[in-house]
Amino acid sequence: MAQQAAVKRKLASPKTKAKVDKTVPFKWEGKDRKGTKVAGELQGLNVALVKAQLRKQGILATKVTKKSTLFGTRAKKIKPLDIAFFTRQLSTMMAAGVPIIQSFDIIAEGTENPNLQKLINEIKADVAAGNTLADSLRAHPKYFDDLFCNLVESGEQSGKLESLLSRIATYKEKTEALKAKIKKAMTYPIAVVVVAIIVTAILLLKVVPQFQMVFSSFGANLPAFTLWVMGISEWLQAWWFIALVVIIVIGYAYTQAHVRSKKFRDAEDRALLKAPVVGDIVYKAAVARYARTLSTTFAAGVPLVEALDSVAGAAGNVVFYNAIMQIKEDVSAGSQLNFSMRTTNVFPSMAVQMAGIGEESGNLDGMLEKVADYYESEVDNAVDNLTTLLEPIIMVVLGVLVGGLIIAMYLPIFQLGNVV
Repeated sequence: MAQQAAVKRKLASPKTKAKVDKTVPFKWEGKDRKGTKVAGELQGLNVALVKAQLRKQGILATKVTKKSTLFGTRAKKIKPLDIAFFTRQLSTMMAAGVPIIQSFDIIAEGTENPNLQKLINEIKADVAAGNTLADSLRAHPKYFDDLFCNLVESGEQSGKLESLLSRIATYKEKTEALKAKIKKAMTYPIAVVVVAIIVTAILLLKVVPQFQMVFSSFGANLPAFTLWVMGISEWLQAWWFIALVVIIVIGYAYTQAHVRSKKFRDAEDRALLKAPVVGDIVYKAAVARYARTLSTTFAAGVPLVEALDSVAGAAGNVVFYNAIMQIKEDVSAGSQLNFSMRTTNVFPSMAVQMAGIGEESGNLDGMLEKVADYYESEVDNAVDNLTTLLEPIIMVVLGVLVGGLIIAMYLPIFQLGNVV
């Protein structure tokens, strides 16, 4: 027992973790069991351990060198989809009967992201030291939120960890896919408008002054539209630096207000729900997120009142957060979920009715999952329609900005041609 405790302390010590963390990429060449030459890359602590890993795979290494990182790319960030992929793999390994420590080793060897590999090795060291998986994940709140850790803890307590991990992976994959669709709907028009503004600024600063020098020799009155564009060009030439500073200051002020002020974020959430076209997408996405999260937590065996706490934290919008917390109070007082949802006046009638059917039939998680699937498909359709609608609008914006400048510059030439 004393020897086992010493081994656990050694595994949990910072020195051991530091050794686990310092894996580096190696390039290797060798021959497989058939004598065929093979080559590749592998993460490892040193040359000897890399050769040992290759021998386990039936490869005789003839050359192993540390990969140069002088001109290498920056280490990749760990994205939510990476966490979903890790969760899915861990669930698959455990369902196949692979011990959890060995599962960590297999997943770490298979990942190409050094930061993710480092995270997996840290979790493995904590679990090997005798901690539960949930506690090991809680040591990394940046990647594993309370909802994730609570679901894992429920799985460990109920003995159904692999099935819970599979549900968590599905939840993460669906949630991130939904976020990606909304970002796609927002990013495309913003990027095009920004590019159009930059092109317009270049034309005003570089092209319009050349026309202005030509027009000065005409000795005739210029059209009002041309004079207006030339006035904007002169102002931008004189004050472009001030305009740039103002834009940067506004952007910085918005970022700081968003990070530091809860009232500002709350007002932003409310305004976003009321925005035309985009507001409908955000609303349906929030309903889908609510249904998906509540379905996952309730299926994991978490009591409804406790599940609503996690659901509120994952709401992503203050309007839905307040509504869910009100539902929690009503349910705690003995009200049914569907009745509490109806009294908030936030959730659509279809979601309320499906929750009522689920409560009556004893299949609440199944009905909520159907609600999530329905509203996720609605978001898909809305994003596709928005993209289709925005294409002609963007063309009009580009035509007005760029085409307007061209017309303003050629109007005097057209008038001169008419006079001649």
